[in-house]
Amino acid sequence: MSRYTGPKYRLSRRLGVSLSGSGKELARRAYAPGDHGQGRRSKPSDYGLQLAEKQKVRFTYGLTEKQFHNLFNKAGRVRKGTHGDNFMILLERRLDNIVYRLGLASTRQQARQLVNHGHILIDGKRVDIPSYEVAVGQEITVREKSQNNVYIQASLDAQAGTLPFVEFNRDEMKGSLVRNPERSELDHEYNESLIVEYYNRLG
Repeated sequence: MSRYTGPKYRLSRRLGVSLSGSGKELARRAYAPGDHGQGRRSKPSDYGLQLAEKQKVRFTYGLTEKQFHNLFNKAGRVRKGTHGDNFMILLERRLDNIVYRLGLASTRQQARQLVNHGHILIDGKRVDIPSYEVAVGQEITVREKSQNNVYIQASLDAQAGTLPFVEFNRDEMKGSLVRNPERSELDHEYNESLIVEYYNRLG
């Protein structure tokens, strides 16, 4: 399945979550799109709830179904922690997400473009694969020619602060993943246990 390229605001309203992280999609119309978006809706089944949760997380992080499922299976092979927690940690350790968490991009989609276009270095080497799994301690820098990029600078100017598991030095344009994130530090609107139930149901 290819990556979704349709209207993001409409998808955000259908899933009931801000995919951009700004909340603008739901600020004016916090209901599903379409003629019946504000009408009575039947209570979803357990499967419907599980599928919706899976889609919310998948579209938030911008993965295809194949990428999402493969990462979920990889999380199941981690010995420590729960399957759901390990899955969220692996999602957070993707390079495009780390670039977003460092404040170099205002959205994960923009972060993915920065990586694809070769603006980001890891330990001094260009990495243009958004799904690259960042290891704790690796140094993430902006390529010298890209450090004055207007989008990067605008994102940094708008950044209120970084989460505790990443650090960034704007003077040197360097950052890193200092440790694995804890589940309590991540978005609370997602219920990853429903995703585990969804894939367990599929076998």
